[in-house]
Amino acid sequence: MIAILSDTHSRRGHELEGEALTAAREADTVIHAGDFTSETALEDFQNECDRLFAVHGNADEPAVCDRLPTARVVEAGGVRFAVTHRRDGGETGLAMFGRSRGADVVVFGHSHRPTVIETDDITLLNPGSHADPRGNQPGFATLEERDDGGLEGSIRHPDGTVLESLEIRTA
Repeated sequence: MIAILSDTHSRRGHELEGEALTAAREADTVIHAGDFTSETALEDFQNECDRLFAVHGNADEPAVCDRLPTARVVEAGGVRFAVTHRRDGGETGLAMFGRSRGADVVVFGHSHRPTVIETDDITLLNPGSHADPRGNQPGFATLEERDDGGLEGSIRHPDGTVLESLEIRTA
């Protein structure tokens, strides 16, 4: 399983709970699109997750920014993910960012709004914010490999309720 989180905004550790915590602990790969906020939160994530691939966001302390890149590429489940906290240019800027990295999926955060946008050739995925949803549903995403290739999964509320299902096909 791949777990995807963003905008966890904590000064006191990871503060995950419910299904979000279970997913982070059980996932083969965890992708975090930034805004841990504190180095303590980052370290707690690293302790909970087997394989954490993260970027820093605009609200992260300098110590977090020093330890994490602004963008990265992660390959998991036969899919190539381009990960960033935010990009100028909205959906177009995010899609261009992903295409320039040969990605199937762009994982991003910043808006705290759980979002799946399908373009002709790339999926844009914002898992939302578990801790600080700012008027949106709190969220995180999980993806599982399909037998016929690609991934399927959902953005879910921390209580496990599915907010939106998604399918990622590879070329």
